[in-house]
Amino acid sequence: MALQVYSTLTRKKEPFHKKSGDAVTMYLCGPTVYKPSHIGHMVGPVIFDTVKRYLTYLGYKVKWVVNITDVDDKLIKRAGELNTTVPALAAQMTEDYFACLKALNVTGIDSFPKATEHIGGMIDVINALIKRDIAYEVDDGVYFDVSKDEDYGKLSNRDPEQMEAGARLEPNPKKRNPGDFALWKSKPGEPAEVQFDSPFKCGRGRPGWHIECTCMAIKELGETLDIHGGGLDLQFPHHENELAQSESWTDKPFARVWMHNGLLKMGSAKMAGSVGNVVNIADLLKKHSAETVRFLLLSTHYRSPIEYSEERLDEVAMTLKAFYRLFERYLAATGEDFYAIKPDSNSGWEPNLDEYASRLDPSQHQARWYYKEFIAYLNDDFNTGGAIGDLFMMRNIANGAAGYVEECQDTTEREKRVQSLREVGRFLRNMGAVLGLFSTKPEEKELGGGNELVSGLMQLLLDLRNNLRGIAKEAAKDNPLKKPLFDQTDLIRKRLGELGVTLEDRPTGTTWRVG
Repeated sequence: MALQVYSTLTRKKEPFHKKSGDAVTMYLCGPTVYKPSHIGHMVGPVIFDTVKRYLTYLGYKVKWVVNITDVDDKLIKRAGELNTTVPALAAQMTEDYFACLKALNVTGIDSFPKATEHIGGMIDVINALIKRDIAYEVDDGVYFDVSKDEDYGKLSNRDPEQMEAGARLEPNPKKRNPGDFALWKSKPGEPAEVQFDSPFKCGRGRPGWHIECTCMAIKELGETLDIHGGGLDLQFPHHENELAQSESWTDKPFARVWMHNGLLKMGSAKMAGSVGNVVNIADLLKKHSAETVRFLLLSTHYRSPIEYSEERLDEVAMTLKAFYRLFERYLAATGEDFYAIKPDSNSGWEPNLDEYASRLDPSQHQARWYYKEFIAYLNDDFNTGGAIGDLFMMRNIANGAAGYVEECQDTTEREKRVQSLREVGRFLRNMGAVLGLFSTKPEEKELGGGNELVSGLMQLLLDLRNNLRGIAKEAAKDNPLKKPLFDQTDLIRKRLGELGVTLEDRPTGTTWRVG
């Protein structure tokens, strides 16, 4: 199946409108940088980073832009509370945002335009809308007249007469219609650093929220975007207003595809600063690995709500430990580091599955079907939740292939089995790369180990147990009925198990893990 993408505008899935090799432009509404980034701020970046990874895997040339809103009501209020300036606060919170993106392996963003860098362009667009009689001036700003846009409401499927003022549609008796929104604001008493010269009757002021994205998106990517993304909560009023002012200005479609991701939920409520239930990334990463967080955000279809809880994160962490243990087995069986496998995901790699199968052991032939299903899920509107299910199945096959190597004593046959494991490993590496997973080796604590002292003591205990097993085997040769020494090695395993430590005896040696 060719790539199908759901657009909020058409309310249906359709074949993607470009072909492999074409340039694709993608814009995602970024944060208003007035507080540290919380986990909800990372949902969109992680999802659309994966969208870019997959489009790139298919051969598209993707340019992805995420804006930074560094002038806004919330920023002004927060800077006042902290007795600092808006630029200083915005710079500090922008760096925090960048650090969070890096931690979660969001690597695909090509540009971060800032609103304050595009004030002149915003003024030009507002002037053009005034000349077209689509915008009008009052003594405290400039407003977009929604009644002049015949299809206003088409994105959110709302009747303009039913649209309410509020939620950043500021009530103002000077407006012609309750739904008219600000393109330019003039508010006496605001700090000088957020006031800019303008040709409008109201004089100095600052842009409205919606016009910022229109100007930055079009400046960076052109008048018609291929993909415009953002959270479901931005569909109205932000995206609706972006669309209206952009198309009223250019007379061209603003975006071919509108993608809205579901929101993060804690219990029955969405995670949001206004609700007061946010979890900052910096605090979260003290308890959970960044890969655990990314895995959680990709574990459902992007249009569905994401259930967030400590219990769910713990479950994901245990799931990832199973992958990490596999990668340890892969290293022991092949002599090669799984993380050193170079992924093919940036070259549009599409294997010849028949040729691939010829290099697999018959017991691992199912690997090619799970790969095909993985691709089919992503072709079906970037269904990462379904794709992760096939990642699990590939892990199971790889574990089976590793065990098949470990039990083999014949040198020639073992090399064949190692080659088969390498092929399964290559598939697993590519699948992980598309999802932005398994790019770097996890810290020791994520592998189920501990600090150097604990690791050293565990190794000492394993060495003593292995010596005891060797003595037991020799004793059993003389008298197979005597098993007390074997009982002692089993006792060690049992007591460690009660402490939450699992031992795994393999031909290559004994390994241990917590959990």
